[in-house]
Parts: sequence; structure tokens; C-alpha cells
Amino acid sequence: MDSALSDPHNGSAEAGGPTNSTTRPPSTPEGIALAYGSLLLMALLPIFFGALRSVRCARGKNASDMPETITSRDAARFPIIASCTLLGLYLFFKIFSQEYINLLLSMYFFVLGILALSHTISPFMNKFFPASFPNRQYQLLFTQGSGENKEEIINYEFDTKDLVCLGLSSIVGVWYLLRKHWIANNLFGLAFSLNGVELLHLNNVSTGCILLGGLFIYDVFWVFGTNVMVTVAKSFEAPIKLVFPQDLLEKGLEANNFAMLGLGDVVIPGIFIALLLRFDISLKKNTHTYFYTSFAAYIFGLGLTIFIMHIFKHAQPALLYLVPACIGFPVLVALAKGEVTEMFRWWHSWSILHLGFLRYESSAEILPHTPRLTHFPTVSGSPASLADSMQQKLAGPRRRRPQNPSAIYEESNPKDPAAVTESKEGTEASASKGLEKKEK
Repeated sequence: MDSALSDPHNGSAEAGGPTNSTTRPPSTPEGIALAYGSLLLMALLPIFFGALRSVRCARGKNASDMPETITSRDAARFPIIASCTLLGLYLFFKIFSQEYINLLLSMYFFVLGILALSHTISPFMNKFFPASFPNRQYQLLFTQGSGENKEEIINYEFDTKDLVCLGLSSIVGVWYLLRKHWIANNLFGLAFSLNGVELLHLNNVSTGCILLGGLFIYDVFWVFGTNVMVTVAKSFEAPIKLVFPQDLLEKGLEANNFAMLGLGDVVIPGIFIALLLRFDISLKKNTHTYFYTSFAAYIFGLGLTIFIMHIFKHAQPALLYLVPACIGFPVLVALAKGEVTEMFRWWHSWSILHLGFLRYESSAEILPHTPRLTHFPTVSGSPASLADSMQQKLAGPRRRRPQNPSAIYEESNPKDPAAVTESKEGTEASASKGLEKKEK
């Protein structure tokens, strides 16, 4: 995962070209300010709109469209997996020809980029289609096996409008594949970021803290401890970073001296900010206090990163500044409002009672003996009645339902001595007598 903000004086060249900064004229203050400001704006857009779309995504009733849920176990493993991947890429670039590796990666991200960009622009493009547009439904289905053993591998539903969006995205894909232009790179990078914030959901605030804390250490180590991350970022010809030329004012669209921001610095804080937006909605106070607080904290953290990088003229691990800001600011607000406990317990109560649309199958990975809720009944009434209803649903699966009627009566009224005696006899007649006593 590329997660470093690069000093524009040592930025990567377009299409993996030479990075010797001595051959480049010094950048103007205006060009540097434009590059920094553009990177900040490009980082904010996918976080803001991705968070809003994550709410609609989580409310979807179709199980196949549910977002991917990150558990605390996943969060703890992620920095280790990311470190292995980063080191593997570094060794590949050292051992094998960079040209062939980038050709393979370009084809891979060409396909992924088209799909991601198509999914991103689809909601906006739907507004431009006339009502008379002939929109037909299609389904792409791949299965494995037959009969009762048949298993779905791919089940994708789309329509004619989606095909139009796919065609437009393919044009951008071909442009990127042939030219590796920085604008095409940014279009794909923005699409990846927005889809990541929208579709990757944390199951609670504690998981978010584990994920951000682990990647905080990961980012600091690989940027300050080694040159691995910066080397991979400059050698990796794939839209895994947002770039903007600092010499745009001098060279126009053919500029090649870039400042860059890794997508990890956008997506990782972004999914935590999106989680806080869903927490705001669960409170039903018509305010988005925690969302706006964390969003402002992200602006502060990234701005501080840019300032430190400009002063020291060295690539900075952006998560070093983003993680304390994005976690610290909302927690301080929760302390001031007395909602810290509520925030960290939200996964257990608030998300079920008020939102009712999060996935809880993953909770079994953390608490294997906890009953899982796969269906949320429609209930009405006060919050207290909703809580009672959910408690009954939680308590229900824990009881064993014996087939013997006397045993059923024994469970429902265990303190009745007559019922206990009758249940031991195990006859249907004694069970009916006990029921009559209960009615009297």
C-alpha cells in the first residue's frame, strides 16, 4: 500500500521516467501551492462523497450488494499483509525488469479501473438519461457444480445505462493504458478511493482504532526506517496514488514533476470518517457532529503533513499526522458530550436499534458463541419497546426447544412445583393439567 506524501522536489516522473531532480528547474511558489492545494482537494472529494454513499450502500436490502465488513481480526492482520505486499513489490522491482512488471500491473489495473470508474459515475450519469431511454436489465451469472451442490461464483446484475457508463470508462482506460497520463491516473485513483470508502465498512469504532493504529506504525516504519515505500511509489506504474504536477504553470498538461499522495492516506482515514457519519445518523439528532469533526481533523492532519514535508524537503508518512487527528478530535468531542461509552458500544446496540442495516455475520469471528442476527424484524414504538423486542430476539435462539410438551411447560414456568413434577413424568396428560393450573 502506497501511503506516503512525496516531496514535490523529489517527485516521481510521469510514466516512470527519470527522477533526477537536478535536471529540473526549481519550482515556483505558485506551482508548489497549486500542487499541494490540488492534492488536498482530490483527497477530500472521495472521502466526503464516499461517506455519503456508504450510508446508502449500508441501507441496501439486497444481501448481494452489502458492503465488505472489516472486523477487529482483519484490522489487526492488515498492517502485516500490507507490509509483506510492499516488501514483495520492492524485491520484484529489484530482481526483475521493471518494464515487464509494470506492463502486467497496467493490464490488471486497466480492468479494475474501468469497473471502478463505471461504478463511480453511474449515479451521476443516470440523471442525464431521458425518461424514454430504453433501459434493459441483464444478469451475468457463473455457477459451479450442479443440483444441490450448485454454488454461485459471480452474480452481477446490470442494465443498459451501466453499459453506457462502462463504455465511457473504457475510453479513460485506453487513454491511461497508452499514455499513462496523470489526469487519467487521477480519474482512476479517485474512483478507487471513492469505492473503497463506500464499500469497505468498519464494524465498530474500536476496530477503526486498531486499523488506524496498526497502519500508523506501518507507515512510519516503511517511510522513515527504509526507502522501500518511496522506491515502490516511484517505480509502480499504477493508479495507486494521486499526483499533481508542480510545474503545471510552466509546462501545461505535459508537466512531469509531481507531488503525490498514496491512496492509503485517503481510503484508510476515509472509512473511519464514514463510520462516524453512520454513527451520527444512528443518534437521530439531525446533526453530523462527529462526521464534520473528523472531516476537519483530516484537513488539519493532511495540511500539517504538507507543511512538514515542505519545511524538511523529505517524503512524510501522512498517517503519522492523520491518525492522531482523525481519532483524537472525535474522541475529545465525545468526552465533552459524555458519549464516549455510547460511541464505543455502538456496534452492539445503536447500530441495531436505530440503523438496522449493518452486517453482523462477522461478529462470530470475534465472539464465536454469540448468536448472530441475519434478519431484522420490522417493529414500531418507542426506543424502549424496540430494545425489548431486540432482547427477545437475542434471547430466543439461546433456548433449546424440546419436543416434549411437558418440558416446554417446565421451561416457561420452572418455579411451579407441580409443573416440575409433571415434567418428570413426561406424559401429555400431566402437561395439560399444568397448563390449566397456569390459566387459573
